[in-house]
Formats: sequence, structure tokens, C-alpha cells
Amino acid sequence: MVTSDFEYLAPSTVAEASRLLSKYRGEAKLLAGGHSLIPLMKLRLAEPKYLIDISQVKGLSGIKDERSAIAIGAATTYAEIESSALIRRRFPILAEAAGQIADLQVRNRGTIGGSLAHADPAGDMPAVVLALGAELVALTARGTRTISVDRLNVDLLTTSLRPSEVLTTIRIPNLPARTGAAYKKFENKASHYAVVGVAAVVTMGAGGVCTGARIAVTGAGPKPVRAKRTERILIGKELTPSVIRRAASRAGAEIGDRFNDDIHASSEYRAHLTAVMAERAITEAAARAK
Repeated sequence: MVTSDFEYLAPSTVAEASRLLSKYRGEAKLLAGGHSLIPLMKLRLAEPKYLIDISQVKGLSGIKDERSAIAIGAATTYAEIESSALIRRRFPILAEAAGQIADLQVRNRGTIGGSLAHADPAGDMPAVVLALGAELVALTARGTRTISVDRLNVDLLTTSLRPSEVLTTIRIPNLPARTGAAYKKFENKASHYAVVGVAAVVTMGAGGVCTGARIAVTGAGPKPVRAKRTERILIGKELTPSVIRRAASRAGAEIGDRFNDDIHASSEYRAHLTAVMAERAITEAAARAK
């Protein structure tokens, strides 16, 4: 299929891109890697009248060490994240998750910022970034705003980014000592999207007691969510197999009756997979923390 007609715009700065978004409010879409937007346009599920290409805007890609955090430009590709020695050393879960996305062609063009802003309910990066407790920097012509990743995802394909905002940076704070992280997913074999994926970040204290946990689920419902009931069960306990299994069984509690139900998996099967993937992710994260 082909897209509807659109006007192509190529701003040279983020500020110019923001002004164009504001000028054509509701009728424009940003284009970076294009692997989220273009398929929707070909299916006529998205029909922007203006396509604003930010792929060549300087300063939107790259990975920087800020000592207390790592800053990732929104236009940084999955391939760059997967191959970064800095990310592999500090946040290996990010590199591992990036390597599980789609195929080589998509990883060479798709961007982390595009994934977060698009908010596909089966995307991998939204769950991983949510589990890592990232902060997002968005820019308009008037200034910048920092958004907690906990407040980013609103609903299906909907985020808290404002119409004229351009996501510029994903900042991931350093993890405490004795912290392990893992991402596990049951994937669609054709697209490699997550039928269900779970990211777990677990911090261990003295005596093998869990002192911190952030668990995020993707693919199961209309948006990525934190499994807060699972986190509460884990914190303050020694992470024995029985404790992990009990905590994992509550990983879908925040999704409630909104489990996705489609040709790939029923809502009941997704609920089952959520518990299975959570148990695997938490078990591996705890082992890495030790």
C-alpha cells in the first residue's frame, strides 16, 4: 500500500522542528528512523499532512557519560545502543534489549526516541527504560522540560509529550551497587515484537534481601506499565524461588481487565505469559545482582 499525500519538511534544528509542529498542530508527524510511523502511514492508520524529518538534525544522536547518568540522544539507533561499550558496561539490559528488536535493518534505522514517543504497546524499549527509571528531556521553541518515564505513557499510542515538544534526550541514572537487570520476552516470530515482555531491575542488600525493585511489562496491555504489586512483594524479602514466583504471579495486576486480545494471543494467554516472563526476568536480575 502507499501513503496518503504529504508535504516533506526537513528542519536543521530542534527549535525549528518544534516551531513546525506548533504551526501544523495536529497535522504533522516527526520522522526519525521511520520504522514505527511509515508502516502506519502505508496502512492509512496515520495520515499526516506534513512529515517533519529530524533524522539529520545535529545533536539528537549519540551516547554521553554524565558520570551520575548516561544521556542517550533520542535519534540514537538501536544498533548504536547494542554496540556501545559504555552501555554494555553500565546498562547491559539496554544493549541486550536493543539486540532483540526486529532485524538488523530495523536496528540500523530505528531510534530509541522514536520508540518511546510512538508508544507502541508491544515495543521493547518503553518497558526497559521504564524499569530503569529514566528521565526524558523534551524541547520546544520556548524551552525544555524534564519528564519522568513513570509519567510518559498515557494509553495506546499516547504519551504525555505535548504537541509541539520534540523528545531530545533519554537520561538513565546510575544503578545502585549490587543491582542486576534483565529483559525477557515471548516474541512474535515474524516481527519480533513482544507478545509479552518484562524488564526487571533488582537491588540486593545484606543477606540476600531485596532492597529495591522496578518491574515493567510490555505487550500485555495497551501501554507499558510498572508491576508495582510485584515490586512490593519483592522488596524486603530474600528472593527465594517461591517468593519470586508469588511476586511474578501479580505482574499483570496493574493491567487488570485490559489485556490485549488479538490474533497473536488471547488475553488469557497474555496474562499467563506475563507471570512466566516476570519470573524469568526477576530470577535472572536477582542472580546478576548477587
